[in-house]
Amino acid sequence: MQIPETTLFQSALIFLLCAAAVWIAGARLAYVADALADRFKLAKSLVGLLLLSLATSLPEVATTLTAAVGQARDLVLNNLFGGIALQTAILAMSDFWARGPITNYPRKANHALEATLLVFLLAVALIITNLGETIVIAGVGLGSVFIAVFYVGAIWLLRKYDDSSDWVPVDLPDPDPLAFPAPTGLTHSSNTAMIWQAIGASLAIWIFGLFLVLSAAQIAEQSGLGNSFIGVTLLAAATALPELTTSIAAVRIGAYTMAISNIFGSNLIMLVLVFPADILFRGGPILQQTSQTVSLALSFGLAVTAIFLIGLIVRRKPKVGAFGLDSILVLLTFLASLAAYYFAR
Repeated sequence: MQIPETTLFQSALIFLLCAAAVWIAGARLAYVADALADRFKLAKSLVGLLLLSLATSLPEVATTLTAAVGQARDLVLNNLFGGIALQTAILAMSDFWARGPITNYPRKANHALEATLLVFLLAVALIITNLGETIVIAGVGLGSVFIAVFYVGAIWLLRKYDDSSDWVPVDLPDPDPLAFPAPTGLTHSSNTAMIWQAIGASLAIWIFGLFLVLSAAQIAEQSGLGNSFIGVTLLAAATALPELTTSIAAVRIGAYTMAISNIFGSNLIMLVLVFPADILFRGGPILQQTSQTVSLALSFGLAVTAIFLIGLIVRRKPKVGAFGLDSILVLLTFLASLAAYYFAR
């Protein structure tokens, strides 16, 4: 699928319009997901991990599969792995709307477990990209198969651990939601109506996400910046818009655990998408002969996730204004990643 030939200005305009549509749909999805969790008495962390993260990852799905079919290895990997540090930085920005550091709010160990499993998968992906795929079956590397299998096991473990109470934090902040108006009429909507709204918002995210990748590819070609830099910055930022808007909306209504699980769950999905991309990419294993930017993106993803893992474990941490020290370090690390990507492009 291709959009008609356009100028750089027109491509940028299409990109911005699609990004705005994704933003609006993502915000609506957050409100509906929160309402559905209350209606069906589901844990907010579970809704964030399984529903919200999957729905907000639809642009990454569209981007990955489209670019993989087009045999654009760099665009696939840089978008996926570059988006991990970006989405974690989005979680850090949520401190601005929360009552103190957002990592102080979880009452269970499942968020720390999410971060730990994500660190492990990132490390595995980094090892594979540096060593190369040693076992290849029908053009698909064993490494991407392992990532997919481990992802399924991780979701099973997280789902099983969700009801565990063997880890009890102390000095918990006030969990009461912030005063923030819900969308007009949502509280009076039926369950069926809200489910259809969630489906509609998800479809909008997927459709406009597809046009985002098409316009970004044209911008990469027309600007001369190349797929590596565009994929790890502009495209990753655009496809992370649902996570940004849903996380901010969730935090503003007090659904802190849903916001955290949304980001960590989305990052896990970013990694497992390597497997379908490897199947569609016919130039050999997709994790083989990768660029330096890919290794950098995985390394920075490891760094920001580890920082937040420490923040989840250390309950008392210094604050700078509304931000916890862990969130500030994540934001600084993300800014450092942008400079590294630019020089490695």
